[in-house]
Amino acid sequence: MDLSIRTAEKNDYESLLPLFKQVHELHVAERPDLYKENSTPVEQEFFESQLIDNQQHIFVAVIGNDIVGVIVTKEEETPENSFVKARKVLFINSLCVDETHRKKGVGKKLTTYVFDFGRSLRVDSIELGVFEKNKSAIEFYKSMGMTTKSRKMEIKYN
Repeated sequence: MDLSIRTAEKNDYESLLPLFKQVHELHVAERPDLYKENSTPVEQEFFESQLIDNQQHIFVAVIGNDIVGVIVTKEEETPENSFVKARKVLFINSLCVDETHRKKGVGKKLTTYVFDFGRSLRVDSIELGVFEKNKSAIEFYKSMGMTTKSRKMEIKYN
């Protein structure tokens, strides 16, 4: 498998849309109370705004001419105050490997690439959110060396 990783470009949008749909459909299936069905979960204008935002970074995994994975990140800084230390965090907002290329190391290579990228930015940590029921994602992130930092809890009212 001749896989390369590069920064996403404006003309990648059409190739990325099926990946964005796969992630969104997972979210809709898991939490229909929060996510609504949408055939275009990431509008082109929003995608392009991410590309020009210096704090956001989108990387794609490519085999030949085909984009087979994407990882979307965003830098956030917390200034020091009387109760917290200053921190710089790189958040992974989304990771998707095309369903036809899963379990082949694409996600691992994308995530490792972002870990190295985060080191180059000199961030204090790389963080992400994952649904509690998404056991395969949790196991994947654990296999990459990540640990649980906190847990969000809720009580839902209908």
